[in-house]
Amino acid sequence: MSKVDLKRELKHLYQASAKEVVQVDVPTFRFLMIDGEGDPNTSHVYAEAVEALFSVSYTAKFMVKKGAQGVDYAVMPLEGLWWSDDMSVFTSNDRSRWKWTMMIMQPHFVEEVVIHAAMTE
Repeated sequence: MSKVDLKRELKHLYQASAKEVVQVDVPTFRFLMIDGEGDPNTSHVYAEAVEALFSVSYTAKFMVKKGAQGVDYAVMPLEGLWWSDDMSVFTSNDRSRWKWTMMIMQPHFVEEVVIHAAMTE
C-alpha cells in the first residue's frame, strides 16, 4: 500500500516561491472548517476547534486506510482565514477581536459518509 501525499502533489499551492509572484489556479477542494473568534494564543475555543479538526481528520484517515478503499494518505496541514469587522484591529494587534475560520482540506476520495462517521466517533 503506497501513501498518498497531497501536500507534495499540490506543492505548487503549499510552497510559495520566495523569488517571484506567480498566479496559480486553485481547484475546488473540500474542507472541514470551524469558525470562531478571539486570540488564538489564549482562546480555549480556538484550541478546541483545532483539536476537533485534527481528531476528525485523523479518524477519517484511519477509516479510509482500514476500509474497502485501503488508501493511506497524509492528513493535510491546518489552514486559517483571519479577519475583523474593523481592520484597525490588525494594526493595533488586538487579537481578542480577531475572527477566524480554521480548516483542514479533505482528499477527494474521502467520502462524505466517512466524514460524518468520523465526526460521530
